[in-house]
Amino acid sequence: MRMLILSMLFALLGAGDAAAEADASLASKFRAEGAVLVYDTEHVGEDGEITPDDIDGLQAALRKNPGVATLRLNSAGGSIWAAEDMSRIVTDFDLDTEVDGECSSSCVTIFLGGKARSMTRGSRLGLHSRWWAAEDVQNYYERNKVEEHWDTPFEFGAWIYEDTQAEVYEAISFVVSRGVDPAFAIEMHAPRDAMWYPGRAELEKAGVLRP
Repeated sequence: MRMLILSMLFALLGAGDAAAEADASLASKFRAEGAVLVYDTEHVGEDGEITPDDIDGLQAALRKNPGVATLRLNSAGGSIWAAEDMSRIVTDFDLDTEVDGECSSSCVTIFLGGKARSMTRGSRLGLHSRWWAAEDVQNYYERNKVEEHWDTPFEFGAWIYEDTQAEVYEAISFVVSRGVDPAFAIEMHAPRDAMWYPGRAELEKAGVLRP
């Protein structure tokens, strides 16, 4: 019995340590510098990226620092679903956004939530079309096939075809709603094999960067 209690105690301590590490990692992504809230996923270790936990992290940081007017971004991306929620928060708080370093992939979605949008000299915005790794597709199918009544992978494939069209339509519509030129919004989601880094003049002309 004593050994069982000790084992349970160590397990709880281990879980607490893991939770503390996760909280520390989240906190290290956000730091307030006066009227600027910095969101940096690139200096929190090898696994730093945009995650669902960052949604609550952003909201908590903004409530803790009510004087923040600008969200400064440095991130190579991560969860697009998290980025979409974070972008809505940015818009709701009426923030400006600024890139200082790199803002690529789903980070651009957060950036576009800003009222005024700028980029420091030497920084860059990276764009690419959406994709879904084969392993993740398989895992999603296995997890959801019973609930979604997909009797065969072909039925799942038909769902993917329809869902992808809706997702791309929503993504382009969002970009246009943020004042970006429609032709550029379409080009942002064009299939390409590598990240696209448009120049400053092109981003200004398209309305991605705006005062």
